[in-house]
This record gives sequence, C-alpha cells and structure tokens, in this order.
Amino acid sequence: MGKREELIARYADDLRNKCGIEPDMDLLTKVTIGCGPAIYDADAATVAATQPGEIETVRTNFLIKKLGLPDGPELTEAINAVIETYGQSERNKYRAVVYYMLTKHFGKEQIYG
Repeated sequence: MGKREELIARYADDLRNKCGIEPDMDLLTKVTIGCGPAIYDADAATVAATQPGEIETVRTNFLIKKLGLPDGPELTEAINAVIETYGQSERNKYRAVVYYMLTKHFGKEQIYG
C-alpha cells in the first residue's frame, strides 16, 4: 500500500471513529487527491482550528474558490460545525477529513465528479 492509500485509510478511520460518519471512499479519495502535496506535509496536512487565519484559509481557498460557494456567515458556521463534529479537543484535524465533511455538508460532491 502506498503512502496516499495509507493516509486515505487513516482519514476513513477518523471519519468512522472520531466523527461517527461512514465515509464514501470514492469521494474521500478524490478529496484527498484534491488536497495535493499538502497531505504529505505534517503542518499543511492538518487544520489548526484554533487559529483564525487557518479558518479563513479554509473558508476562502476551499469553500469559496474550490466549491464555488458565495461568501456569507453560513460558511464559518459550517466550518465550526465540522470542527465540533471532529472534536474540539482532537489535536490532529486532518485537512482532507475537514474538506470531505464540508463537501458533504454543502452537497457539493459533484465538484469531484
């Protein structure tokens, strides 16, 4: 099993055990690939949920630019809901898992065709 497959398996495990969600493995794989090389960098692979700048990056670069959503307070509310689902105390919130949950939250699976 390659490094990317190992990471996808880890993300699926987080979704099942920390978030209580049975992942759509095809979508999770596509979201992970969409994260690009960031998944291999320890710092970039996670979302620092306590840093306002990081939340802004998720909002601007993922929700607005990637998913094509209009800017509004519902974006920050969705990010907060995903972080809450993942667990505020969970130290490593993987970017691919957060992006997967946001994609499902907004029903934007077709972006990953």
